[in-house]
Amino acid sequence: MPTSRPRLRAGSLAALLTVAAVCAGDAVARVFPFGPHTRSVNDLGNQFVPFHARLWDLLHGNADGGLLLNWSSGYGTSFLPDLGTYLTSPFALLVGVFPRERIDLAVYVVTVLKMASAAALMAVFLLTLRGGRRWAAGALGASYALCGWSVAEASYNPMWLDGLVALPLLCLVAEWARTGRHRIAGPLLVAVVWAANFYTAYMATLGAALVLAVRLFTERDDRRTVVRGLARAVCTVGVGVGLSAPVLLPVYLGTKHAYPGWDRPFAPAAWPDVLARLLPATYSFFTPALFLGTGTLLLACALAFQRSVPGRERWAWTGLVAGVALSLQWGPTHLLWHAFTTPNGSPYRQTFVLAGLVVIAAWVSVSYDWPGRRALLGGGVVLVLLAAGAGFSDLVTGWTYPLFAVGLVAAVCALVLVGRGRRLAALAAVLLIGAQAGQAAATTAYFDRQRLNRLDDYAPWGERQRTQAAVVAGADGWPGYRTDPGREQTTANDPLLVGGQGGAYYSSHTPAVLTRTMRALGGGWTSNGRAVQSLDNPVTDAVFSVGARVRGPRDPHQGANVPDDRPVTVSRAETPPLVTVRRPGGPVPYGRSPFRNQEQLLGSRVYTVPTTVLRTADGDAVADKGAYDYRVGRGTYTLTAACPAGTEAYLWSPDMFGRARLGDGPEVEFKGQLPARRAAMHRLGTVGGAGSVRVTLTPVRAGTVPHRAIGCLDRSRLSSAVAGLKRTGAATVHVTDHGIRAELPPGTTGTVVIAAPRIAGWSCQGRPADSYLGLVATPAPARGTAVDCTFRPPGLRAGALAGAGALTVLVLGGAVLVYRRRRDAGAGRPGPDRSREPARTPEPVDA
Repeated sequence: MPTSRPRLRAGSLAALLTVAAVCAGDAVARVFPFGPHTRSVNDLGNQFVPFHARLWDLLHGNADGGLLLNWSSGYGTSFLPDLGTYLTSPFALLVGVFPRERIDLAVYVVTVLKMASAAALMAVFLLTLRGGRRWAAGALGASYALCGWSVAEASYNPMWLDGLVALPLLCLVAEWARTGRHRIAGPLLVAVVWAANFYTAYMATLGAALVLAVRLFTERDDRRTVVRGLARAVCTVGVGVGLSAPVLLPVYLGTKHAYPGWDRPFAPAAWPDVLARLLPATYSFFTPALFLGTGTLLLACALAFQRSVPGRERWAWTGLVAGVALSLQWGPTHLLWHAFTTPNGSPYRQTFVLAGLVVIAAWVSVSYDWPGRRALLGGGVVLVLLAAGAGFSDLVTGWTYPLFAVGLVAAVCALVLVGRGRRLAALAAVLLIGAQAGQAAATTAYFDRQRLNRLDDYAPWGERQRTQAAVVAGADGWPGYRTDPGREQTTANDPLLVGGQGGAYYSSHTPAVLTRTMRALGGGWTSNGRAVQSLDNPVTDAVFSVGARVRGPRDPHQGANVPDDRPVTVSRAETPPLVTVRRPGGPVPYGRSPFRNQEQLLGSRVYTVPTTVLRTADGDAVADKGAYDYRVGRGTYTLTAACPAGTEAYLWSPDMFGRARLGDGPEVEFKGQLPARRAAMHRLGTVGGAGSVRVTLTPVRAGTVPHRAIGCLDRSRLSSAVAGLKRTGAATVHVTDHGIRAELPPGTTGTVVIAAPRIAGWSCQGRPADSYLGLVATPAPARGTAVDCTFRPPGLRAGALAGAGALTVLVLGGAVLVYRRRRDAGAGRPGPDRSREPARTPEPVDA
């Protein structure tokens, strides 16, 4: 990798500008660590801080489970796909040097370092592509790292920032392949970026391939040289991807076994909205965030008019930028960029590639010579026309055009002054860099405030998390029983953040079997089924061996409608062991009623499920929606039923968004809005002596309420069922990082059931595990009393074989290179031919 002093200085300048702009924008917006709000809301609070906390626990030997199996989340899930998706970036290891209670600060630092590294690498690549002024390369490198995609989208998805780093790094690797250099380092770097995050690495690889194609086209190499360069590039990528296969294949197969989540067909954004996202202070989740700074855009627009750039090169880079911009809006190429699957969430995740190409075009424009009046005029007209087209978009704000105008004036003045002596050149550098940094900081602050206004806000690590963690640690009895950190969560991955072994889990790899099993049992979710919530229910707690459950107030940062000042407490219950035995014969499959489904999984009848009647506040009957549900809207309704006195009434209404109250009891919140949000079954209170159940429902939006929405739990029956499962269950249970081993009572027959979802990869007694209503199961051993079940993520063995093969190829290739060099040195032959290396433009006097 180039390490010359000019490149290091340019890279350092780019990194410094990036860090300064990001931190300044966050300070203005008063987000963490400069204020009370998290910088990256919603997904960061749900996924990434907890996953980095899990990595911290692994690095310090404190995790329940290991690299293969995560016992903390979702009652036991595969961890290698999550590791490969979120945590295999080399930057992630930095969290280990922070205190665990500052894990949110660690993630922030990692995020900013990734952006700074991307800026530095882009500056290095620009100077490798063609020599030029160091400060200009540094400014353009920072422009790339501070693009709208980076600060608006990827900053709260730190794994995406690995793609931001990967693009300039892979462009360097492609340049090495073209010129026949660094043949060992190239595949190793490809392996690092593909293992860090294969999704964005795939996009970055496509982008680097396009850059290589233009380089081969514009350098006018002979056909043999072009073929050799392409062959080296293909081999470099092939070996590098093969080296990453031990992580890559489990991640890929993890997506295949995941719950599908959001299925949204691709629809191209309106062109005025696309143009608006080129400008500062605009935001929309479903448009490409193309903001790069006015100076960078002006230089890129001026390229087509820049006579000092050879025509072949000028039009090749201009055409590439235009073609990639159009590909973002066309369905077939959209699918190509996203590995032929429209993603959940933003459909423009490849935008960083276009941003990088625009920056490269701007560098080509300025590296030959500063744009003259003709080029500035032509580029300025194009840029003004683009900005005028954005005026038809509703995304334009009151700050957009003033910031754009200031940046344009500063850029034009800088480009006019730059060639007029050293002092004026220094002033030009200050103008161009200052305008770029100022626009980026202002846009970062704007994006921060937009996310805080539109999405959930998560507080940094504080007293709430410390209290939760302390209470969970005091109650922990694993593996004798699970400790669930609670239904009232701070994030969707609370078990990873504050400890315990709960049912909550949120990931791109949330297993479909987990989501569907918890749905059948009355569980709730958000994110279209990807974020499974803890289910606070004594029957499911018995099934999953939850012997301690933490309860506390709602997180005030998540906008609870009902005030909550409850203290943090722990409730305990007798539970069966993690491994139980059921009667011979298969269970009845799950049906529609979660009350009956819980009984099927428990093996005993414990609920009364009465007929219900729903009426409006005026006493009118409520119309049905389909055969199983009532149709409700905003208003007040009364749901009546009859249950045995002394039983506990539970309400199951997954599609209701509003409140419910049993008699004069406390109000309970339901946040259902199918399919995106599913409200969990909730306890309402104890049925009175008359056996009458009268529930007041207050929906705040349209939805449905099931006909069989009420279930009344008999605690004495539940206690008897638990006692029976304890009597016949495992005598001892031992869990490992990759499985579980149990000793059963002598003479056990029937089906052994493990209180963990039957995700792909489980095997028991040397054969694939069975499924018992979604849980891991195996026949009781005919001989002996030991049951041994192990977990290996799908794709791990094949990935290891592929990685070993790629490593063998790399080692043999390296040995051949060493042998040839020694042979040539011994024969007195000249060293490698550097005639095809890119020409170096001498450093300008004012650089």
